[in-house]
Amino acid sequence: MTSTSLDLTDLHGRLNRARDESARAGLDALVISPGPDLSYLTGYDAIALERLTALVLPTVGEACVIVPTLEAPAAKASPIGDLGLPILTWDETDDPYQLVAKSIGVSRSQRGPVVAVDNHMWAEKVLRLRHAMPEADQRLAGVVLNPMRMRKTSSEIESLRQAGAAIDRVHAQVSEFLRAGRTEREVGRDIADAIIQAGHTRVDFVIVASGPNGASPHAEVSDRKIDEGEPVVVDIGGTMPDGYCSDSTRNYCIGAPPPEYVAYFDVLQAAQEVAVNHVRPGVTCESVDEAGRAVLRAAGLGDHFIHRIGHGIGLETHEDPYLVAGNTALLEPGFAFSVEPGVYFSGRHGARIEDIVVCTETGVDSITPRVDLRELKYVVFAKF
Repeated sequence: MTSTSLDLTDLHGRLNRARDESARAGLDALVISPGPDLSYLTGYDAIALERLTALVLPTVGEACVIVPTLEAPAAKASPIGDLGLPILTWDETDDPYQLVAKSIGVSRSQRGPVVAVDNHMWAEKVLRLRHAMPEADQRLAGVVLNPMRMRKTSSEIESLRQAGAAIDRVHAQVSEFLRAGRTEREVGRDIADAIIQAGHTRVDFVIVASGPNGASPHAEVSDRKIDEGEPVVVDIGGTMPDGYCSDSTRNYCIGAPPPEYVAYFDVLQAAQEVAVNHVRPGVTCESVDEAGRAVLRAAGLGDHFIHRIGHGIGLETHEDPYLVAGNTALLEPGFAFSVEPGVYFSGRHGARIEDIVVCTETGVDSITPRVDLRELKYVVFAKF
């Protein structure tokens, strides 16, 4: 598969920045296996296999892509073929890890090379690289690539905006799927179909958590039947053709919800609004979490908010930055992340509101439409 949202100038720029940042970090090379980092740097959405595929990006010398012979046609058909990166193939009886070592040039330094592998590389591949280069100092490439990926360009923000619009179209259909007596699994299947029909190429997750299941933030769909008057948490997301992700949580109820639910949902909306309005360049990630959490704490709901308030999003649903206590990193323009306070009452119900926002030069912009619907919609009480 190939990511198609970037032109070659973008990709060349990313490769050059990664090389420069690696040199500044004291690295001799990056070794990047299939996953979001490889897609980000080359546009190649390679299949993760037991056979090694890897971009080798030395700080000095020529970069290359090492692929199994049977994957060479896919690599050549991807943007790698137009980037001018040499494609080195290996056959079934070859040792691709020695090919990586040779490409890095382990003998060019008096010391062992400092080699950073991507944070998603399978453990068996990391260990085989260590065996092939026992003198190497292995580190994580996230020290270079995570800051790059956090700072979204205008084209990436537009990709996220399109993903947000697509998932919002799915939520607009949920009231058609929710009926008393249907199971969470049945509703989940309809939602999964709608995610694809809305323009995603992959369904990443579907949470339909009714009644007491709503008290579990990551509840799996089940065969539980949804009853009238039960709140339902619907958290859904997918991947668009260009590789960028959607993620949005809304709350529904067939008929009128319990009065206590309405009361704490109003506080939850206020908490999200305060947290979103706090976003601007120069504030810490943890301060956004605290801004929303303080509203819930003042209403006596602090103990029922059991997770961070947000996570970055891009080529992964969850990526840096994480908005959580202890993260003192400062927000910068281009950072895109969720703001999703929640409250959970074990054995009864729960609620979470999740929207994607981006930090701008002057404040904050919403990627997903943040609308407050306080009226009944069809037979579904929906607060977005």
